[in-house]
Amino acid sequence: MSKADDIFVGMCEDIIAHGTTTKGQRVRPTWEDGSKAYTIKRFGVCNRYDLREEFPALTLRRTALKSCMDEILWIYQRKSNNVHDLKPHIWDEWANEDGSIGKAYGYQVGKLSQYPDGVYDQMDRVLKDLRDEPFSRRILTNLYCIDDLHEMNLYPCAYSCTFNVTDDQREDGRLTLNMVLSQRSQDVLAANNWNVCQYAILLMMVAQSSGMVAGELVHMIADAHIYDRHVPIVEELIRRERFAAPKVSLNPEITDFYAFTTDDLLVEDYVHGPQVTNIPIAV
Repeated sequence: MSKADDIFVGMCEDIIAHGTTTKGQRVRPTWEDGSKAYTIKRFGVCNRYDLREEFPALTLRRTALKSCMDEILWIYQRKSNNVHDLKPHIWDEWANEDGSIGKAYGYQVGKLSQYPDGVYDQMDRVLKDLRDEPFSRRILTNLYCIDDLHEMNLYPCAYSCTFNVTDDQREDGRLTLNMVLSQRSQDVLAANNWNVCQYAILLMMVAQSSGMVAGELVHMIADAHIYDRHVPIVEELIRRERFAAPKVSLNPEITDFYAFTTDDLLVEDYVHGPQVTNIPIAV
């Protein structure tokens, strides 16, 4: 059975059984009918996924892996903040008439900074440091720029990737690339496995581009919550049958991070339960 299913079910059961509620508190999100969107939440959730064992896709329902990859390419490869450059329509509600979501996500990745050895954006610096100083403890991206928050249509949820290399004495001599994904807030039903799969794919792409093997993805969530109207949906979802994890890999011929496309994501044997439709989204 998929280990991602086990982690997801355990997390949801813990939130429902032991979480605290925001009901009656002053909260920002509202439902489409204008009523306040309250949550059950757990603080400081940490989930670990080892990509050397299996790819962390849920089988309780299908996660659209190529769409996940397209959004991660939009942020870290195309470095865009315009929804017209993105195939999924997940950001449309936060875009202005020109398609911009403000100085968020890809805009932050693409901002140039002056270093002693040159000018780099965040992703180019990560790739350079992994190539030149792989055991550095300073290799990370950060999308939560305080100076620009007032010009973002939505504050970044998953905001930081910290890359860390280990030497596991592999026979092929390759190093292992690991990542800590830091997230300030997460709608567990709508976004948990989407984010997990996105950043697993990012880790795989960066590792392959750096001649390394993708290792552990550690997902830190400050506020992991289930919305009040999502609880019955989650309870049904976590009772479903679970299947073996799919086989997910990248086209081995691609070694340039900027050459990857969604066609290079190879997905095999993805058996899953029925899709969950009509999930209400709090905005």
